[in-house]
Amino acid sequence: MEMDRREFLKLVGASALVGMLGGWEAVELLAPGEAEARYLTKPEALEAERWAMVIDTKKMDGETARGCIAACHHAHNVPDIDDPKREIKWIWLEDFEHAFTGQPQDYIADRVEGTPFLVLCNHCNNPPCVRVCPTKATWKRIDGIVMMDQHRCIGCRFCMAACPYGSRSFNWMDPRPFIEKGYPEYPTREKGVVEKCNFCAERLAKGLVPACVETSKGALIFDDLADSQSAVRKALRQHYTLRRKPYLGTNPQVYYVV
Repeated sequence: MEMDRREFLKLVGASALVGMLGGWEAVELLAPGEAEARYLTKPEALEAERWAMVIDTKKMDGETARGCIAACHHAHNVPDIDDPKREIKWIWLEDFEHAFTGQPQDYIADRVEGTPFLVLCNHCNNPPCVRVCPTKATWKRIDGIVMMDQHRCIGCRFCMAACPYGSRSFNWMDPRPFIEKGYPEYPTREKGVVEKCNFCAERLAKGLVPACVETSKGALIFDDLADSQSAVRKALRQHYTLRRKPYLGTNPQVYYVV
C-alpha cells in the first residue's frame, strides 16, 4: 500500500495527538535515540554489548514456566483475555512442532518432542519488524534489544506481518478491563496498538534482571553474548542449543538447551 508524504505526516501527527490527549499514561513522545538514552545512561543500569537469553528446557518444568509467564505479564500489565483471536502474549508456551517450524523433527528424543517451550520476542540481530515500521515505533537499541513504543505506534500492524515468530500482539479492544492487578510502575496501553516482550528494558535500567529470569529458578540465563566469559556464552559452550527459524537470516538471540 502506497501513501504520499502528506498522508503519512497526517497519520503520524494523529497518532501523536492521540497519545497526548488521553488514555495513555503521561509519557513524552521521544525519538528512539532519546528514549534509548533514558534507559542506558542511568548509573545503576545493567549493560551489555549484546543481550541474549538461553532457555534450559531440562530445568524448565511446567510450574516454573507458568511462573515466568505470570511474572512477565504482571510486570508489564499484560491483559488476561481468554480469546485466542484477541489475547495478548509477551511470553507463552508452544510445543516443539510449532516453536521450531521448518526444522528437522525426525527421530528427536521423546522428552524434547513432548516439552512445552517458552517462546517470546527473539530480539533478532536482523529484525524485519524494525525495517517495516513506518513511524519508528519499534527499533533496535545499541545493545540489541528490540524496543516497542506504544505511544508512537499507529496500529498499522506491518511489524506483525513481518515478524516470523508471532511474537507481537495487537490490542483489538481496550486491554485495561482485563488487567486484574495493575502494576503501577509500567504504563498500560490502549486499543489499537501493538506490544511485545522488551527484555524488561525498564528493569535493566534499574539494575534488575528480567522478571522471567528472576522467577525461573536458573532455567533462564540472561547475559552479554559478546562477552566470552558471560553465563550465556558458558551455557552455549557446554550445551547443544536450538534457535527458532535460524534459516530466515533474522539471527534470533534466544537459544534453547535441549
